[in-house]
Formats: sequence, structure tokens, C-alpha cells
Amino acid sequence: MPPRNSQREFAVEVVRQLQEAGFTALWAGGCVRDWLLGREPADYDVATDARPDDVRKLFGRRKTIPVGASFGVIIVQARRSEDNVEVATFRTEGPYLDGRRPDSVRFATPEEDALRRDFTINGMFYDPVTDSVLDFVGGRQDLQKKVIRAIGDPHHRIAEDKLRMLRAVRISATLQFELEQTTANAIREMAAEISVVSTERIAQELTRMLASPQRVPAAESLRRLRLLDEILPELKPALVEFTGTPPADSHWGKTLRMLGELETSSFELAFATLLHEVPAVAEEETTEEHPKTRAERNAHTVWGICRRLRLSNQQTDRICWLVKHRNHLLDAPELPLHELKRLLAEPFAEELIALNRAEAVAGGIDLAAVEFSERYLHDTPTEEINPPPLITGDDLIQQGLRPGKQFKQILDTVRDRQLDRLISTRDEAFAVVKEIVGDGS
Repeated sequence: MPPRNSQREFAVEVVRQLQEAGFTALWAGGCVRDWLLGREPADYDVATDARPDDVRKLFGRRKTIPVGASFGVIIVQARRSEDNVEVATFRTEGPYLDGRRPDSVRFATPEEDALRRDFTINGMFYDPVTDSVLDFVGGRQDLQKKVIRAIGDPHHRIAEDKLRMLRAVRISATLQFELEQTTANAIREMAAEISVVSTERIAQELTRMLASPQRVPAAESLRRLRLLDEILPELKPALVEFTGTPPADSHWGKTLRMLGELETSSFELAFATLLHEVPAVAEEETTEEHPKTRAERNAHTVWGICRRLRLSNQQTDRICWLVKHRNHLLDAPELPLHELKRLLAEPFAEELIALNRAEAVAGGIDLAAVEFSERYLHDTPTEEINPPPLITGDDLIQQGLRPGKQFKQILDTVRDRQLDRLISTRDEAFAVVKEIVGDGS
């Protein structure tokens, strides 16, 4: 038996109390799948023939939350909130008019409830009291065969909830199961309909895929099933060059190798890797001050993708910074100290090094620059990489200078010389200021 787990124990107790009150109660869905695979479920769901009012009466209104009472869903609260259990009445569902949720529900039998679910391995029930499985959909057989198969007609299952296409990819990749051919064909044929799903829900599934160690099969499955074209149309130019297994020397082949080299659960790093060479948007390549580099234009495209997926500002900044600076450590040993230190002082420096390592390995490039960056970051004290500034804008104002464009130039020059170890005191910093202002620059 797995080690003691308070959430599991509470889920068993909920089932036991419902059964002792005369109701049928069983674990349902993904927790059954994971339990039968010998994996500790992330959470536990209970299905019962008790109506929502029965559940609230049994466990007490102060310890239950009707989060979806019209759908027969009640949260039973545990001593610790993370151990709470969702209890749902067996139900069948009406048509999904918006392709996302049913228009109506009707309380039903366990078999009818199983037949409304998405995939056979998610359609089983388990009685933790008697240690018995109730399977109306062939889920246990598919679990043994390691197959993801839609319950009933896959076109119908997908038409009900288009997000199931992404769930199928994620579950098959995470469990390292095969996607059954009829189900895969239906997803490929209906891929364009993913557009009816909210970007937030798409981003959630994409996050779970890319944060997983199985991100490579997930990404390749998204491509093969044409979902990647719909979710990230910016990648289309890199995907039209082949239809079968990606050639090793193709852009996509390299991207998959890079994803495979990442040893991280960071979605942001994996997403930046996926988009590392996304084609730049067609925009003005010059500003009043300087021409935009390809990396800057790539980052601008990535910024648009992140905003479309409604990622947080923090996620967007992190991903765009990684894409913008992904090539900046390729010549790390030859970089001026101030450039190297500015990069390594950033909070995502380790991820930038990981991205560089992945790209070097995938492209057969020498790892000397990457290893130099790793050693420098590891061996150099933080106060040397990112020492406190010698002067600030307030100091410049006290010197009688007016805030303006020149402020940044002055402060950057002083900072660069400090990082280059050319100056180390405030007096020396003010001497640099005098030198700049005296030059009239």
C-alpha cells in the first residue's frame, strides 16, 4: 500500500459515510486511473447517487460548499483545505451547445455517468472500502494496453467539449500511453475547432504539457494532430516542411531535441525554448535610435503570443527576456565584464544558461561558452556580479543635473565601469560623471 496520505484517507472516509447512510458512493475519474496505475492521485473525486441536498445534510452545511449544485457538485471540506473532496451526483448531460459545457444535466445511474465521461481510462469507478472496480467502458483493459480511447464516438465526445483534444494529448504524453487511432483521427479532423475554447483553458493545458518531463512527445503529438497550427500559428512556417517524422536537421527536429535537453519543470523556460526561433513579426526594423535586432523582433512576436494566451505579466516578461537574450552568452568568455555580469545578475540567468546548453547540444555546438557561464555564475560572489550602484539619479540631481535622456547614459556608463572593475568608489563615479558632462555628450 502507498504511504499514509491525509487527502486519500479523507476521501475514503467520505465514501464510507455516504455508504453507511445508505447511498452508493465511489471514487471516480482520474483518481481511479492513477490509483490503479500505482500512482498517488493529485486529488480525489467521489461520485454518488446521493443528491446535493443529501450530501449537505449528511456532512453539514458548514462543512460543504455548493460549487456546482445545479450540476450535482458539492465540496466536502476536510480539516486541511488541500484535502477537500469533490462529491458529484451520478448524472448524464444534455447537449454542449457552446462546445464547452452541457446545457443541462439529469441525475442518473453509475453506468450513464460513466458513458458521459471523456476517455475510457477516466470512466471507471472504485470502491476504496471493498477494494473493487466498477467499469462500464472497458477502461481497465485500455489501462493495461496503455491506450487513450474516447468513450463512444470520439467525434461526439470532442464536439461536447473541444478542450478534450488537448487533454487527450496531455494524458497520453504524461502517462506515455498510445492515442488510439480512431480518437487521434477525430482530433486531427476537428483540430480547427479548438478555437472555441477560451485561451485561458488552452494555456492551462499547454502549461501542464510543457512543465512535464514528457514535453517532447506532447509537443510532437500537438504537431501531428494539427493542434499546434491552431494554438501557435506563428510556428506554421517551421512545420510545413514535412508531414511525418521530423528530419533531424529541420527546425522542428532541433526544437524537439532542445526541449528534450531541458532538466526543468519550468513552463516559462520550456515555452521560450519552443518559441526560440519563432519568425519575427513584420514590423519596422528601425527606431529613431538603432535598428532592431532579429532577437528583439522575435521577442516582440513572442510577447504577442503570450498576451494572446493571457499569460501573466511575470510569465510574459520572463519568456520574452529568455528569447531576446538567448544568443547573448554564445561568446561569454569574450564578453566585456559589464555585459556578462548584467546578464548573470538577472533573476532568470540560470534558465538562460539552460536554454543555451540545450541549443548547443541540439545543434552540435561546443559547450565551452555555456560551461564558462555556469562556472562564472557559480564561483563569483553575488556582490561582485551585482554590486550596489555607486551613484543614483538622486545623486545626479544633487550635482545640478536635470533629469532627461542623458541620465540613463551617465548612469549606464558609470555602472559599466564599476562592473568592469575600472572604478570602485563614489568619488571615482563622480569623476566619470564630470568626464561625460564635460565632454558635452
